[in-house]
Amino acid sequence: MSNKIKVIFVCMGNICRSPTAHGVFQTMVDEQGLDEVIEVESGGTHGYHIGNPPDLRSQQVAMKHDVDLSGLRARQFLTDDFNDFDFIIGMDKENITTMLSIKPDRYTATISLMLDYSEKYSQQEVPDPYYGNDGFDLVFNMVSDASAGLLRHIRQLHRL
Repeated sequence: MSNKIKVIFVCMGNICRSPTAHGVFQTMVDEQGLDEVIEVESGGTHGYHIGNPPDLRSQQVAMKHDVDLSGLRARQFLTDDFNDFDFIIGMDKENITTMLSIKPDRYTATISLMLDYSEKYSQQEVPDPYYGNDGFDLVFNMVSDASAGLLRHIRQLHRL
């Protein structure tokens, strides 16, 4: 059993927003030398893309910022994740609602929206860029800002 603080980012298909957040947050964790303390994962509320790498457009935008998403693979968010993770971070309200529809009676995770941790963006939801060619840069910027805020929150909460 791991004593690590476990964080999972969740969107619909786990190929655009949540793997971008996963990669950005993992990079920040690594840069701050916290990889032995914090474990990062991502998942999707739907199983459309299980086993697939992140959307190429997400990978291209991330690589412009030296964040490599190529090793990530989509997986579905599961009921067990409510107790396996400390922080469940949804990209939008629909993803939160979908996750809560499968929640167990008792769970230990803190559930929140990604942009709850943002200092720069007043929106509540990270928009889904999948059906358009624009929006991937905005998603990257939003999750970068919110990831920095989430990491500050975790560091304060756990005195890291």
